[in-house]
Amino acid sequence: MRVLYIGDIFSTPGLRAAKAFLKRFGEDYDFVIANGENVAGGFGITRKHLHELLEAGVDVVTLGNHTWDAKDAFELLEETPRLIRPLNYPPGAPGLGYTTLEARTGERVTVVQVMGRIFLPALDCPFRALDALLTELPEASTVIVDLHAEATSEKRALGEFLAGRVAAALGTHTHVQTADELIKRGTAYLTDVGMTGVQDSAIGMRFDEVIYRFVTGLPKRYKPAEGPATVCAVALELAGGRAKSVARIQWAEPDGAA
Repeated sequence: MRVLYIGDIFSTPGLRAAKAFLKRFGEDYDFVIANGENVAGGFGITRKHLHELLEAGVDVVTLGNHTWDAKDAFELLEETPRLIRPLNYPPGAPGLGYTTLEARTGERVTVVQVMGRIFLPALDCPFRALDALLTELPEASTVIVDLHAEATSEKRALGEFLAGRVAAALGTHTHVQTADELIKRGTAYLTDVGMTGVQDSAIGMRFDEVIYRFVTGLPKRYKPAEGPATVCAVALELAGGRAKSVARIQWAEPDGAA
């Protein structure tokens, strides 16, 4: 089974690039996951954006620390199993932190997301949340985990914690694709899948406002960058609930697409 994971889709350029990539290459994959927490101008996801991603061929959309930035998320998380938020939110939070759907091969795939606790709002322990969930799932399950976290050390620790227990543990959130992909005990790992958006930017936002805030220490509203976008993603080859290969992808929009 071939699985595609598209990294944090940032604003309109990122959505445009993701849709173009899927139109061209989507049929090469049996299951597609995308992180969509930044698709609404960098802050959350709306009903319209979710519809566009699902129509483009995404099977599951994950969120993260921007889950609640757009008010639509509260309803969307209760309406569809194809949108998930971090598993380790306290009990009572809308929606679910995992979902199980059928791939085009007929195999069932469970997608889970947890959020780290270093330099991010404090949630329940991601290690304990994952441990509790994995004990409930059938041993032969194909499980892919989105590690939405800031600190590389925390992601690496989670990756080791999951080695031999899931098919893949892939990092999101920091918006810069890392080059440390590996497979350990059948579990594919990458610290960060990267950002799908304008690479000539401050991780998705225009430089002007970001530099102003750094130089002056004064508040200024960020604005999403415009221009050609790049898809950052990971392609996985899975069999029997374990990874056979993991490959990073960087695909630039064709000239004139922006």
